Amino acid sequence: MKEKEILSIFNDRYDRIGSADREEIHSKGFWHETFHCWIAFRDQGRDMVYFQLRSMGKRDFPGLLDITAAGHLLDHEEVSDGIREVYEELGLALTFEELNPLGALKEELIDGPLIDREWTNVFLLEQHVPFEAFHLQEEEVVGIFAAGLDDVESLIKGGKDSIPVDGFRIRKGKKEYISSKVAWEAFVPHESSYMLQVIDRIRDRLRE
Repeated sequence: MKEKEILSIFNDRYDRIGSADREEIHSKGFWHETFHCWIAFRDQGRDMVYFQLRSMGKRDFPGLLDITAAGHLLDHEEVSDGIREVYEELGLALTFEELNPLGALKEELIDGPLIDREWTNVFLLEQHVPFEAFHLQEEEVVGIFAAGLDDVESLIKGGKDSIPVDGFRIRKGKKEYISSKVAWEAFVPHESSYMLQVIDRIRDRLRE
């Protein structure tokens, strides 16, 4: 039997007020703490950001594009412990010191019985990681795609119906490289306010 994940519970001011298992937190809508790592870079004057493609075996939002790497922080963990997610999901061996902090943002994502209220600790790896360097944990992630930061912003704001993405997905154990166009429905439905804040902060950092 899989051991329950115990997470800290917070109020809406980010004060710790207790702990509970992950299932209870998501069913009752308690605020909890997560780690989000975005990987982005500038390529010929254009800001680019990587999205992971979630496995079809995931219970929540299977087969959708999502934050480059992310995960929950357990009640005994520090924010810096979240760096493990980057290695576990993407196979990239990084140190916490390589990441640039983008701040703590609140996000609510409600989908049927899932009431996901997160204090997200957001970080940026400013690096053009070649697709060949990713070694994915296929139970969690089956692809990586790059999109233009401005395109993603326009998609969220309704200025575009679809945007181009380039990357790969794993099929039969091998990377299959793909260029495609995707609509907003191809992404995990994160709050627009969260996404737009992240985009602004990534853009500011890339252009420093």
